[in-house]
Amino acid sequence: MVNEKLRDPLNDQLCDAMLTLQTREECYAFFEDICTISELKAMSQRLEVARMLRAKHTYDDIVAKTGASTATISRVKRCLNYGADGYTTVLARLDASGEPIVTKKA
Repeated sequence: MVNEKLRDPLNDQLCDAMLTLQTREECYAFFEDICTISELKAMSQRLEVARMLRAKHTYDDIVAKTGASTATISRVKRCLNYGADGYTTVLARLDASGEPIVTKKA
């Protein structure tokens, strides 16, 4: 369930825009234009933290492999446990795709 406080026409437009992207190259181009490099790296890092938490990695292992702070790991864990299931949906679909996931320090 989506937090209704987030729902507004501009966020709807952003979600609709993301749904139009069809290739990895289109995603890179869009994110390069809409985000700073730091913002994109932070989002990528949080997704990897979520994947690692779901795979039962320890905080120490996650810090070592991603460079994420323990505060970031805790926030992602809270989202996995009490959030809107966005990470869960995406991670399940990535798992189902069979694409290899590479872990490296951000």
